[in-house]
Amino acid sequence: MALILTLETATKNCSVALSENGNVIESIDFNDGNFSHSEKLHVFIEDLCLKSGRKLKELDAIAVSKGPGSYTGLRIGVSSAKGLCYGLNIPLISFETLEILSRTYASTNEIAENDLIIPMIDARRMEVYTAVYDTKYNKVKNTEALILKEDSFEAYLRKYTCHFIGDGAEKSEELYKGEKSVFKPLVYPSASAVSKLAQNAFENEDFEDVAYFEPYYLKDFVDGKKS
Repeated sequence: MALILTLETATKNCSVALSENGNVIESIDFNDGNFSHSEKLHVFIEDLCLKSGRKLKELDAIAVSKGPGSYTGLRIGVSSAKGLCYGLNIPLISFETLEILSRTYASTNEIAENDLIIPMIDARRMEVYTAVYDTKYNKVKNTEALILKEDSFEAYLRKYTCHFIGDGAEKSEELYKGEKSVFKPLVYPSASAVSKLAQNAFENEDFEDVAYFEPYYLKDFVDGKKS
């Protein structure tokens, strides 16, 4: 039995979940269209403890979304996770944000066995953070920061139905619209989607080095401000 707190702050969705033995006890997903994680995250963690009747000292591990995604969101989530792990002397587990997004989508949508899931997180202009997964969450194409072009997914769309999901999928629809494409831009990664995965990682002792763990930014930070 393991009591695990999962934090997901890589996108506009501020998401926390408390699970025991792979089953979600309480969860909160909040998305007001802004990145309000610095104000909301620790309040939501306290709310989970109050609603569940559990205390932080009872936690066995912290799981966190490691990226790619928002630089600020990732820093907030990872620093909070590391701080809790240090303070409670418990292990840290991490998952790639694009897999969390894919699992969130699959938990509430019908997907045929041979379909592909293409999660997309907006990275400004025509660029997205993306990968390609099969329905067992094996990577068909590795994670990358991709500038979208008309032929970026041509090889997959010729053979498979492709589910383009996440806030980056909105700007991809005009490029890849067709009989074999599905677009769901209003899907955000949820901490509750990886509760069983977190339990498996805990049992297998698949832990991060808390001292050296850093977010998976994928590319260098550019603040976009004019000099």
